[in-house]
Parts: sequence; structure tokens; C-alpha cells
Amino acid sequence: MLVLAMDTSNQALSVALVRDEALLAETTINIRKTHSESLLPAIENLMTAANIEPADVDRFVVAQGPGSYTGIRIAVTTAKTFAWTLQKELVGISSLAVVASNTQATGLIVPVFNARRNAVFTGAYCWQQGQLVNVLPDRHQDLAPLLAELASQTAPVTFIGTDVPLFQDQIQAALGDQAQFVSGWAALPQARQLAWLGEQGQPVANQHRFAPQYLRQTEAEVNWLKQHPTASKGHEPYVEEI
Repeated sequence: MLVLAMDTSNQALSVALVRDEALLAETTINIRKTHSESLLPAIENLMTAANIEPADVDRFVVAQGPGSYTGIRIAVTTAKTFAWTLQKELVGISSLAVVASNTQATGLIVPVFNARRNAVFTGAYCWQQGQLVNVLPDRHQDLAPLLAELASQTAPVTFIGTDVPLFQDQIQAALGDQAQFVSGWAALPQARQLAWLGEQGQPVANQHRFAPQYLRQTEAEVNWLKQHPTASKGHEPYVEEI
């Protein structure tokens, strides 16, 4: 199986071509740059280097969120367009799982993305028989209750992600020696890992309705609900299809 994987859910952009778990080519760019301008050239360069045509790809795998609202939409829209146009498989993977898969740490693996106002996008994962398992669901949560929940665990907790240093003092104060940290390049999303997870994933049944997983309301929805408080329950999601 030939897989094209792409992740633009945060600052780093990562794209990889993987065939049957063998990495053919990968590009990761970790600078502040507009993903909408960078993603397609990165894909084109990768395919040219690997002598691959878009029609050769069997499965398109995308980091589905959470993360940057705009960033997620760019890769999701691109992957959907490729899959729909070429009639290929499409798989969405949690952006948090992509980062968590970078480490083989024992115990709990907790990826962390900054969601501002001392809140985070996070979840908890662990390795079970060679598979990455989501043991605490992905969520948008204030940091303090998250740390209290993790402190109640007996297993070591490994924090990973480029935003972890923003919260490291609070984490160490709450968990002490129970907390471990992954830094450097391993904290970045790696599209090769995304491809590996995507090879194991199930293709979406309805590509047209495939949508980002933001894990919180968009700013437009929050503002609308402030103006329409009686509609706070039962309304349809604003962002459902791309």
C-alpha cells in the first residue's frame, strides 16, 4: 500500500510517502509559514523526488485535529480533494496520537497542544502489544484538572509536544518525579508516524462528510451563541463538511 500522509494541524508541516511501512520520502518544516502556500509544493516535491504520481497513491492519511482551526482545515481539505478526485481511500488520525506515537515510553503518554488561557488539547495513550491505544479520550481541558487526574495514576506520565515547555513548571509541581518529558525533534509531528497509524486505520465511509475534530467550538460559533443564548442546545454544528 502506498500512503501519502499530511499534517498541518500546528506550526510544523509534515508530509510523507510510505509504501508498506517503508519510508520513501518525508518533509517536515517547523517555521512560521502559511501552510496553504506550502503544503501542495511540499507534496509535489516529495512525489517528484520519489518518482510517484498522485494516481499511484492508494490511501491519503491526514491529521484530523485538534490544533489550529485554519491549519487543520488546510490538510483535511487537501486530503479530501485528492481522495475524492482520484477515488482513493481516506483516513483521519488524531493529531495528538501522531505526536504520542513518537515515543515508546512506558506508562501514560500525554501529548499537549496549547489551547490558550492555561487550557490544552490533550489525551493519554499507551502502548499495548505494539499498538498505540487511546486510554484517556482526546479533549480540550483546563490544565489544573488534567494534572490532578494524571497525579492520581500510579504509572509514569510522559509529556510530549512542542508546547510542553509552556506548562512544564506546573506539570512538575503537580506530578514531581512521576512526570517525564520528550523534547527536541521527537516532539514534532512526524508524517511517517501518521502514515503508520493511517495504514492501520479504517478508511472513512463517507468522504464528503469527513470533517476536522476541533474538540471545542469555533470562535464564530461562540460569538453566535452569545447573541442567541436560547439556541445553546440543539443547534446543528457550524463546521461539519468541507
